[in-house]
Amino acid sequence: MKLFWLMVFGLGAPAQASTPLTPIASLDVPRYMGTWYEIAKYPAWFQRKCVGSTSAQYSLLEGGRVQVLNRCKMANGEWNEALGLARQIGSATSAQLKVRFAPEWLSFIPMVWGDYWVIALDPQYQWSIVSEPSRQYLWILSRTPTLPRATYEQLLQQLGTMGFDLNRIEASAP
Repeated sequence: MKLFWLMVFGLGAPAQASTPLTPIASLDVPRYMGTWYEIAKYPAWFQRKCVGSTSAQYSLLEGGRVQVLNRCKMANGEWNEALGLARQIGSATSAQLKVRFAPEWLSFIPMVWGDYWVIALDPQYQWSIVSEPSRQYLWILSRTPTLPRATYEQLLQQLGTMGFDLNRIEASAP
């Protein structure tokens, strides 16, 4: 409710979307590994079959690459899984990654790699916000299947100031 009043009175007005999006200053990739649950997102075509229980499991591989296993429950009760690979761009603490779910033999094609930028992160690595430079994709992630309401509203307010369209955000089913 507080977020509603902030937006009504213009305090939560979004920043200009033309303002460049920036990732967080530093990411401890080994600490980021593990399971993250999707709390909310911008709907994306590649998740259209998902109806709930969406999560991502990140595992560190040799050479600093990251295995990504995305899972979600479909309407028929079956699990849908996508296995991918991510790599850091820049320094060892860069929060900019590239991820691909295409087969390995296509990895030489730049278009199969998508941007995965951590743009906000809890100091204790309990929640994360992920997007990419054009703001086309967005995910709010948590180490637990739910977030406290106050934390969620705070993250929405932060996204509004970063130029995200709050009307596009869709809460994810646990």
